[in-house]
Amino acid sequence: MLGLWSAYSQLFLIVLVCVTSLVFALPIFLVPLTWARWFGWRIPQERDLAIYFGRCLGAFVLVIEALMLRAGLSGVGLLFIYQALLGVAALMVIVHIWGTLLRIQPISETLEIGMYSGMFLLALLFYPLHAV
Repeated sequence: MLGLWSAYSQLFLIVLVCVTSLVFALPIFLVPLTWARWFGWRIPQERDLAIYFGRCLGAFVLVIEALMLRAGLSGVGLLFIYQALLGVAALMVIVHIWGTLLRIQPISETLEIGMYSGMFLLALLFYPLHAV
């Protein structure tokens, strides 16, 4: 299964960057509390820390997005970004399972277990076998 669709590994990254930038990275970075409301989070009275952490997470995701875009367009760092993508997906599955077990997150976050599991599987399927 590893690399079954490796010929399309760069195209997969470009599609993934477009979707995740619009749905996650940019909204979390620019309007973290609005994004949180969209996903069903209750907004606390004291919001400064939530805004700070949201923007920090958004900034980190934008860096990963930029690396994915570069690898998708040029092939530079293709193997590295797939390894990072697999790590992010695996850890995000754990984070979301944990939140589900503790019952501290809205249903949208619990559904992300499936999204990140799917992203992990797709990253395996598109994994570049002949990376530059």
